[in-house]
Amino acid sequence: MNDRHEDGAPRRGPSAGDSNDMAAAVFAISIAADLAGMHAQTLRTYDRLGLVTPHRTSGGGRRYSRRDVELLREVQRLSQEEGVNLAGIKRIIELTNQVEALQARVGELLNEVEYLKARRPSRGELVPVPRSNALVVWKRRPL
Repeated sequence: MNDRHEDGAPRRGPSAGDSNDMAAAVFAISIAADLAGMHAQTLRTYDRLGLVTPHRTSGGGRRYSRRDVELLREVQRLSQEEGVNLAGIKRIIELTNQVEALQARVGELLNEVEYLKARRPSRGELVPVPRSNALVVWKRRPL
């Protein structure tokens, strides 16, 4: 799943889950505002600032996912309880998304290492060598 909307804005936030149900755009702006405990105009402002980027209908209406609502709640918490300004919150969201992407990549690389370890040839078995212009010299070690 892509972590960014078509315009490049982050899709996920600090408290976002990973299930596909979380990403489904299902709430109109008025419902999302009620769920997040905010005014609809605040959601429009956060959209304009790039803090939360809801999906758009063909008519241009905003549709918020459960993940978006969670992110809105986290934005509100950071702002009200922690005293973080909106620029700081945007940076926190960006860094959180970056950390999540890097953690996912590390997981992929660890899986690849395990796969390659499992395929490692046993001692004395022939190993395929990629074709190149390099010369490979093998010298048998004395026993």
